Amino acid sequence: MIEKDLVVIGGGPAGLSACKIAAEAGMKVAVFERSFALGGQLVKQTHKFFGSESQYAKVRGMEIAKILIKDLEKTDAEIYLNATVVGLYKDNIITVYQNGRYFKVKAKAIVIATGASEKFLAFENNDLPGIYGAGAVQTLMNIHGVLPGKEVVMVGSGNIGLIVSYQLIQAGVKVKALVEAAGKIGGYGVHASKLRRLGVPILINTTVKRAIGKDKLEKIITVKLDQNWNEIAGSEEEIACDALCISVGLSPLHQLLSMAEANMLYVNELGGLVPIKTCDYETSLKGVFAAGDVTGIEEASSAMVEGKIAGLMAAKHSGFIHPEYEKLENQLNSELCVLRQGPCGEKIRCGLKKVGELA
Repeated sequence: MIEKDLVVIGGGPAGLSACKIAAEAGMKVAVFERSFALGGQLVKQTHKFFGSESQYAKVRGMEIAKILIKDLEKTDAEIYLNATVVGLYKDNIITVYQNGRYFKVKAKAIVIATGASEKFLAFENNDLPGIYGAGAVQTLMNIHGVLPGKEVVMVGSGNIGLIVSYQLIQAGVKVKALVEAAGKIGGYGVHASKLRRLGVPILINTTVKRAIGKDKLEKIITVKLDQNWNEIAGSEEEIACDALCISVGLSPLHQLLSMAEANMLYVNELGGLVPIKTCDYETSLKGVFAAGDVTGIEEASSAMVEGKIAGLMAAKHSGFIHPEYEKLENQLNSELCVLRQGPCGEKIRCGLKKVGELA
């Protein structure tokens, strides 16, 4: 059995940030990432970030991933790629499957930074070829250089839907429309304004009723919704397209925590089932901490800050005090408060109150 001071599960923005801080505190760290590369969702994000300099404002997500990976490589942390953690057990033991073999790892502390998975939308023929999640479209375009189609309809007006729509247009794809079931746009106005200026119709109070096609997607039927989210008879419209991109939110990847019987709570504002944790980011499982989208869906900027806090606290729990502990604790908590301010942070603040993290 391999033994480490700290095991970090997930090599995205939260996990990489936790590794760096914990390694600086003197911990022997191992990070396990199920993909072939570190970086998580950042590697497919070509847009520039908002926030402050400490959250890499005006830097593209894919470049932020390179910075975080380079920072980690400066430490002596061990990196396990193509390594899926399949079990979390008592006494801080995990089981890992990598390249055809299983093995166990025991740690003084564990940081769960597994991120989130895409939600999907239920409608007739939603399994036709040409129907994608937004993450799949980003992977096709930004990593492999493959267009998902020539004429695309986007479903969902959160930041991901708005940003991916703009990326599609930049790649030469015609975005026929953006469809949003709610009565208002969910993402930042600056992103929506770009689409409007480019002539993309944004259809609020509208959803997809049916996809049509023989061997692949050929068109969709949309329908208007009333204030109670019921379909309005006779409001159906047909839109020809060869691709449909669905961006209707993310769900925290809570499975390892649920398997280990951590205390969990379903919070709609946070995206689904999330762990109840202390202000030190420790879950109900002793020595097991959590950060990033697994604790509630936010922007990658917040995930990086949460990861640093979790790494700081996991180190302290194990007897490793970071040389700048007090400074970092105050600074990071202040940064997180700033990121969650204003109307855009209202949803996450409401969710955090439900799990007892905000008074």
